[in-house]
Amino acid sequence: MTIALALLLAASTRTPLGVWQRWAALRDGPPPRCFAIAQPLRRDGTTDRRGGYAAVVARQGPTGAPAIRFRLSRPRGAGAPLTLAIGDRRFALAGERETARAADAATDRAIVAAMRGARAMTLATLDAAGRDLTDTYPLAGAATAIDAAQLGCVGR
Repeated sequence: MTIALALLLAASTRTPLGVWQRWAALRDGPPPRCFAIAQPLRRDGTTDRRGGYAAVVARQGPTGAPAIRFRLSRPRGAGAPLTLAIGDRRFALAGERETARAADAATDRAIVAAMRGARAMTLATLDAAGRDLTDTYPLAGAATAIDAAQLGCVGR
């Protein structure tokens, strides 16, 4: 178990479904909720432990489409745009001061599809002081963690 996963499991009802590279799949609840999660990397390749994360929340029901959620490593500036870059694709995100998300289910589906074929994704904005804020996530293991999360809550 990685240190990051151990921290995510501390003082919670989360159950690990597995760890692949820097991505973990977890089940939380009740009611059951499953998701794949990772922490961003620093420029030196180590895990950024300031509290940021990317999560792909498994959804059940007619669409079954997962939803992407981010917690930023630092608060963003008021009105600063949120852009997610995955390979050569760019996605405008919605969000609050410390969070970001896809604006709709179609964008969620496009982001998750892009994640499956890329090496990394970077969420970029400006922080409260107007400095660049970029949270970069490696995507090795993400597809497997997303699939495990989707399967982890099936029929629960």
